[in-house]
Amino acid sequence: MAAAAAADLTGTKRAMAYALCKHLNVDPSTVSNTSIEESDIASLFSHIVNSSQDEVMKWVKFSNDFAGSDGKQHALLDNLNQDLSQKSVLLGDGLKPSVADIVVFATVQAFVSRVSDSESQKFPHVLRWMDYVQNIVDFGTTLQKINVAKSVFDPPSHPKKADKGDAESSSKKAVSGQKIADKSNGGADSKKPVGETKAPETKETPPAVKDNKASGEKKKEQDKSAGKTAEKAPEKAADKDSDCNISILNIQVGLIRKAWKHPSADSLLVEEIDLGDGNVRQVVSGLAKYCSPDDLTNRHVVLITNVKPGKLRDVMSAGLVLCASTEDHTAVEPLIPPEGAKIGERISFAGFDGKPEDVLNPKKKQLDKITPYLRTDENGIATFKGIPFTTSAGPCRSSIRNGNVK
Repeated sequence: MAAAAAADLTGTKRAMAYALCKHLNVDPSTVSNTSIEESDIASLFSHIVNSSQDEVMKWVKFSNDFAGSDGKQHALLDNLNQDLSQKSVLLGDGLKPSVADIVVFATVQAFVSRVSDSESQKFPHVLRWMDYVQNIVDFGTTLQKINVAKSVFDPPSHPKKADKGDAESSSKKAVSGQKIADKSNGGADSKKPVGETKAPETKETPPAVKDNKASGEKKKEQDKSAGKTAEKAPEKAADKDSDCNISILNIQVGLIRKAWKHPSADSLLVEEIDLGDGNVRQVVSGLAKYCSPDDLTNRHVVLITNVKPGKLRDVMSAGLVLCASTEDHTAVEPLIPPEGAKIGERISFAGFDGKPEDVLNPKKKQLDKITPYLRTDENGIATFKGIPFTTSAGPCRSSIRNGNVK
């Protein structure tokens, strides 16, 4: 047991040293095996990284305590889980793992890989973070990747919504059917024997007939008016519903080829996004506070491509990168298409099969009506009214669960 624990600790330190060197562009061979085997985690870290930042050293101490405290790992892991509940990474507001993420990951990896599935589910934020870090940071061959079970989803089946044409057609058929029925009834009355329709003639009969005729004409006018109202009502309802129909948006998978800081706005970044087939467009995003240009370069994203192009602080933008955020906006990250999603493919939503508009009309405020219904669910899957953002390779996700999307 003790021998296995010692071997785990050595493997942890070896993977940590390798990943730190790669992160800092240092040759891993400069760290000797003797240093790895004889140093504790804190000493080894200080040997490789020249840092005295309080936040960094707090996590180095956490790692040292975790490795040396037999039986207290569950409590420490619970603290880590709480700390990660509103973060993508341990330090900063961005998406790029730091030296602290590397040290803590290497330390907890062996323990987490051995706990049962039911036990590991008590630490969902740790699992989400570990899955993210292990797919970005190079730890060499010492550590095996943890198999984090992704949530399986079945796109819900939704009845196809009737479009404006269907609504008009059905309402016109109803009115037309009513008119035919009225005409048919009128024809039947005219064919009845005279004795069945005529009342005995008296001096008071003409005024009564006149009144009946006036009443009949008045009723026809009312029916005609009601028919017009019936035709207009579904049309207005269809128009109103179309403004909040996700299918009017052209949401596609893109690949950021380049990213740079906006020349005149510290809060903005400019991205060059590839949509395939030679379609490359420039987009300005308010992501500078949350990620660096390096974080975004060569990253797959989800973006709306039929917003009206316009300038943001004198730089042209022709798209909107969709991001998930926490309620307090302390963490923001672009939505992540699944591995295997094709560049340029359109995101689909079960039950919404309409064609997107060529360009959204800003005066109609269509986006303002749709974005309140865009959220990530408890598994981090991006949804519209609970319906997943779906690609040919599966749903789009975020590490931020139960967050807003816009």
